[in-house]
Amino acid sequence: MLILKKIEAVENHLKQLKKRNLKIGFVPTMGALHAGHISLIESSRQQCEVNVCSIFVNPTQFNDKNDFDNYPTTLDKDIEMLNDVGCDVLFLPSVKEMYPEGFVNKNKVDFGFLAKTLEGEHRPGHFDGMAQIVEKLLRIVKPDKLFMGQKDYQQQLIVSKLIKKLKLKTVLVISPTLREKDGLAMSSRNVRLNPEARKLAVEISRTLKGVKAAIHHPKSNIQQVQEWGGKRLSGFKGIETEYFEIRNADTLEPVDLKSKKLVALVAAKIGGVRLIDNMVLN
Repeated sequence: MLILKKIEAVENHLKQLKKRNLKIGFVPTMGALHAGHISLIESSRQQCEVNVCSIFVNPTQFNDKNDFDNYPTTLDKDIEMLNDVGCDVLFLPSVKEMYPEGFVNKNKVDFGFLAKTLEGEHRPGHFDGMAQIVEKLLRIVKPDKLFMGQKDYQQQLIVSKLIKKLKLKTVLVISPTLREKDGLAMSSRNVRLNPEARKLAVEISRTLKGVKAAIHHPKSNIQQVQEWGGKRLSGFKGIETEYFEIRNADTLEPVDLKSKKLVALVAAKIGGVRLIDNMVLN
């Protein structure tokens, strides 16, 4: 695996490969890799000849400095995992390399309601920072396909909109959320959970499964099911629920008809660690 730290080196290397008409797949990450990330690399390998992964903890998408400072870093292990899965190129830039002129976003894209609700409401500026770095990475790598997971549901909707707005020639490929055996969605933040919090965290996916079962009952309505999900989760001592919502799966707009494609989305703090999860309901 080739490890490159400079933008120019990545661009020059991939330019030569593109001249040979090789398809490039790209998986952007913030490190602390787990099986979910590796599954994205595997999908890229199946669909593309060249596989690129980036590891960059992006400061502009953290509205909580403590969250940024405590974000787990396991670089040696990450490199070993990427080597084992057959990744071709690892882009490992510094903050200065990605933001040579500072953090000001001169090309801010307006995502409207999609970026203002849910995560956007609880983490102001998060999606501006996320879109800022994704655009930078896409313009550097110029991948044929971009691979992301469904766990960051709102994020992948915004990235899809970003690609369309900027008219980039990249196809976004979304992979299902990978879960631990007990149902907990795989996340880099899971390593920060102490044993008690880790045991409690499984109630997030259990609640989502309960909501999915309840929504199919002929006499249920969306508001009732949503309230049940929120109350069930918040009923556990040690779980601080930020939101539990059922929304239109394509727009994240509130819905009242079960005929629409629905997704349940949740954010909760457990043991001081903020976790998100979601489940498509129909």
